[in-house]
Amino acid sequence: MERSYKILIVDDEQDLCEILQFNLESEGFLIDIAHSGEEALKKPLEEFDLILLDVMLPKIDGFQVAETIRKTNDQVPIIFLTARSMTEDKIKGLTIGGDDYIPKPFSMEELLLKIKIFLKRSQTLPIDPYGKPTKKITIGQFTFQPEELTLSINGNARNLTLKEAELIKFFAGNPNKVLSRNEILENVWGSNDYFLGRSLDVFISRLRKYFKADPNVKITNLHGIGFRFSVKKEN
Repeated sequence: MERSYKILIVDDEQDLCEILQFNLESEGFLIDIAHSGEEALKKPLEEFDLILLDVMLPKIDGFQVAETIRKTNDQVPIIFLTARSMTEDKIKGLTIGGDDYIPKPFSMEELLLKIKIFLKRSQTLPIDPYGKPTKKITIGQFTFQPEELTLSINGNARNLTLKEAELIKFFAGNPNKVLSRNEILENVWGSNDYFLGRSLDVFISRLRKYFKADPNVKITNLHGIGFRFSVKKEN
């Protein structure tokens, strides 16, 4: 890595925090720790490159912390680390703006891999395949700006999470094509399993709401196959 990335760990388990801190600092990361949601929200959150967030926190739980962060910061990747492994909890975590959801106990190797993937993507998202900055992409009546993580129409801009922007960028690069679920998951999430498939459905529903303002932009579900991102040209 060219620079030291700063990670915030938010967890009330002191032993786990110490283990995470030791392993992540050994990889060259700068680590800060908060043992409660209140403590986390008092931190200068704009300074962090990634946040590891437990759900079961005293007083203010991890979901509330994530929702608060997303009101002012749509770019920082948030990875939930939690003992709450029910599907409903995972879907909620992703719906409110989490980028990934890893149940405890987890593999340190898997966590390190995902951290590096998210940090790499957060740095490379604005670059097109030719290595040049991607300033904006026109999608029907929308203007998508990967560099700023925004989607605009009629002068109204919506802030996007990193994962939303990655998914839009992949769709925009493959307009009117039939894309299998596996193809989307491999390109946007980096892997494919049942839970990630459920995550994809959450993000697809979210993007459909965003693009609803332009009837010429549609994400069509092809049952048993995947999706088609279509942009119909106005006559």
